[in-house]
Amino acid sequence: MKGNNGTCTVSSENKSPPTPKELEGRGHWSSKAEFILTVMGAIIGPGNVWRFPYLCYRNGGGVFFIPYTLFMITCGIPLFFLETALGQYTSQGSVTCWRRICPLFQGMGYASHLIIAFSATSYIIIIAWAFFYLFLSFSAELPWASCGHEWNTDSCLDIIHRNLSLSTTSARNTTLPVVEFWERRVLKISSGIEEVGSLRWELVLCLILSWVICYFCIWKGIKSTGKASFFTATFPFVMLFVLLIRGVTLPGAIDGIVYYLYPDLSRLSDPQVWMDAGTQIFFSYAIGLGFLTSLGSYNTYYNDCYRDCFYLCLLNSATSIVSGFAIFSVLGFMTNEQGVDISEVAQSGPGLAFIVYPRAVAMMPMPQVWSVCFFLMIILLGLDSQFVGLECMMTSLTDLFPTSLRQGYRRELVLLALCSVCCLLGLCLVTEGGMYLLHLLDHHVCSGTTLLTLSFFQSVSIAWVYGADRFYGNVTDMIGYRPYPLMKYCWRYITPCFCFGTFIFSIVKYTPLKFSNTYVYPLWANVLGWFIATVSLSLIPLFMVHKIIQGKGTLRQRFLLLCQPVDLALDQKGLPTMGTMALTELKPLSHNVELTQ
Repeated sequence: MKGNNGTCTVSSENKSPPTPKELEGRGHWSSKAEFILTVMGAIIGPGNVWRFPYLCYRNGGGVFFIPYTLFMITCGIPLFFLETALGQYTSQGSVTCWRRICPLFQGMGYASHLIIAFSATSYIIIIAWAFFYLFLSFSAELPWASCGHEWNTDSCLDIIHRNLSLSTTSARNTTLPVVEFWERRVLKISSGIEEVGSLRWELVLCLILSWVICYFCIWKGIKSTGKASFFTATFPFVMLFVLLIRGVTLPGAIDGIVYYLYPDLSRLSDPQVWMDAGTQIFFSYAIGLGFLTSLGSYNTYYNDCYRDCFYLCLLNSATSIVSGFAIFSVLGFMTNEQGVDISEVAQSGPGLAFIVYPRAVAMMPMPQVWSVCFFLMIILLGLDSQFVGLECMMTSLTDLFPTSLRQGYRRELVLLALCSVCCLLGLCLVTEGGMYLLHLLDHHVCSGTTLLTLSFFQSVSIAWVYGADRFYGNVTDMIGYRPYPLMKYCWRYITPCFCFGTFIFSIVKYTPLKFSNTYVYPLWANVLGWFIATVSLSLIPLFMVHKIIQGKGTLRQRFLLLCQPVDLALDQKGLPTMGTMALTELKPLSHNVELTQ
């Protein structure tokens, strides 16, 4: 049948879902709750706690909600739904789903997995830091609360116990004990990325512990991942609620909340505000990485993923907003106690989690209790996203080599090898110069630029190559009713334009990378960062060229064949699965006839 955009649509009458027997080898969620909680864990992470509140404060307070909401409606929810529905429809991970739906763009799956590998290696360092702080939270006195320790300098200024301060210099030449603890005790940070330094063995042990926990959370596939999510996805919300109640009851909390929400309408004319809103949506919704496709692939065929995605997106954004109240109420308390401006304590990223909040905790009654609560929340938020990324990679490997990895303990051994390699690579990030390398990877490889590029190609491949009308019909067949038509138009027009425009703006406004606004990365380091990012994204055109060279016929015939989906109906009736793709011929769908069984 002809679609409105010239593409063919698949008749839903002859389309049958995979039977439970066909799903046995691959596995599926034992309940909808497992799927919901696992996706919650994947998309709600430390970035919701430390990145969104700061962006909101920096970009006009409550005014920031306008571009944020616009990007959520036009890009966030449509792409979130597209990825989840793609996995549910194909019952394949984020590599093999493209071999079925649009073979020409199969490189997107490999590109996203390479980014996941870099992200998994670097992201887990945050969990290791949090474990280090958690263990020290059980001390009789929090070690970052005062001066007088071996790592403190003569310029250390103890604000809480001023009479115990080691410093007699002016306030301008002093440093806080929490800053010295972070830089001189935890990181022992070197002078630059050129100076690698030695391993921080305490952090190495915390890193190994983090990897061991991740391994045993997912070593049995979604059976263990789904069960682990019942705790790891819900407990952070309990901790966040406890910290919120404690924060808003502190003196000066209202001042921090006003700083957080006070609207500055003039900021809407600043393009950077819109750039920050767009990248935050892509970052916090985990769009473009294949997480959602892999998790959605374990759903039953008739699951209402449209409703699930809508509510999960709202939950993600609501968590970010509520986190802002919890964080800025505590920052307001700090400004009230110390008599400083909010701009001096409001930070983003690790600075908020490992400097500002520990500093605030040290000023509360029973600081050890609140410190344990906060770092437990950070650890669980990080573990969720970490083991979902690993599960995504294992799902794709198992779908690529089903007969090899679904036998005995081969999957567990491959996962062990993957975790071991990532752990060894991560050792360079727990050296004295590791913080510089971590910041470089985060900025170039796991940033908005790469996610925007993947999202753009994803929208184009589904809406313009496979066909927005065709995919809209597939979704209708799965969920039993038509989604709001805005989805189809976002996939086809709005989302690609927003992604492309934001990407161009990020390139135009590019500035050399800095660390803590003082250290400027050398040219070779920036080149290295862009090279690593380019290597992952280059897999998209390289696989296009590879597939076209492998094909038969004229160049035009090869290209058109690769733009056609594999006959999903035939495969889901019991023919060889994608794991045995070498035995399955690519059969383009006819533009004139419906699929036959």
